[in-house]
Amino acid sequence: MPVTANPAPATLQSDTVDQHSQPQPLKGVTAQSAADTSLAPRDTLAVMEKPAPGEARPFTSSPMHDTPSMALLLMGLLAVALSYHTGYKYIENFFHNMFSTRRRENLFEDHTVNETSILVALIANTCIVEGFIMYFAVRLFRPDLAQALQSNVFLHIAAFCAIAIGFYVIQWMVYKLLGYTFSDSVGSKLWLDGFKASQSFLGLLLLCVLVPLMLFPAHSKMLLIVAALFYLLARLIFIYKGYRIFYGKVTSLFYFLLYLCAVEIAPLALVASVTIWVCDNLSI
Repeated sequence: MPVTANPAPATLQSDTVDQHSQPQPLKGVTAQSAADTSLAPRDTLAVMEKPAPGEARPFTSSPMHDTPSMALLLMGLLAVALSYHTGYKYIENFFHNMFSTRRRENLFEDHTVNETSILVALIANTCIVEGFIMYFAVRLFRPDLAQALQSNVFLHIAAFCAIAIGFYVIQWMVYKLLGYTFSDSVGSKLWLDGFKASQSFLGLLLLCVLVPLMLFPAHSKMLLIVAALFYLLARLIFIYKGYRIFYGKVTSLFYFLLYLCAVEIAPLALVASVTIWVCDNLSI
């Protein structure tokens, strides 16, 4: 009799091959979830969207980003640096000139050209630094003029420096006249030496405030208060020296108060008014 082959092993083999050939779901993903993902519409898939651009803001101009303004400041510092080598003794005598009221002349004291050059450089530096600080003060306390100030930084700083120079010259002339009227030549000279030394030293102090003021304009209010305190300190030192020279009696207190109001306080209010007037006219 013919022998009939058993087809069962072939069927089992074919089932095994088909089972391995079918794609298997990923590990950790159930068949139901895979089916749901494959049948999900494309609209429900996450799409990366391009972020909307931010609102454009105008560039805020400042003295630190203004080339002519920074050149003016560097010129003042360069003048001091070039004059220091020959006039460093004047800087060493800052405190002596600010506080000393000795009337006896020193035979070896000689105001040479070198001392004059360092004095001019220091006063110029003081006026330039004061012009910069006036710019920040007006921009902070008069926000309505901020846009006009930023439109032409150098023009306003140059105007403020000119106001500071004019104020210094007027003060020097007034003090020289008062010293000539109410004292002798020695007392007048001592008083003027104190004025020039205090103003020269003030410029170096204000420079230490101006640098962080330009770097951190967000702290303008606090730094301007420090600058005002430095200015007040320099004025008090000079006023104290003048009191020791001219007002030795209690009965002269009335004249001293009159001097404070007419020579020290009123001119500051006048300078503030002139500064605002100049800003209003430059912004037209």
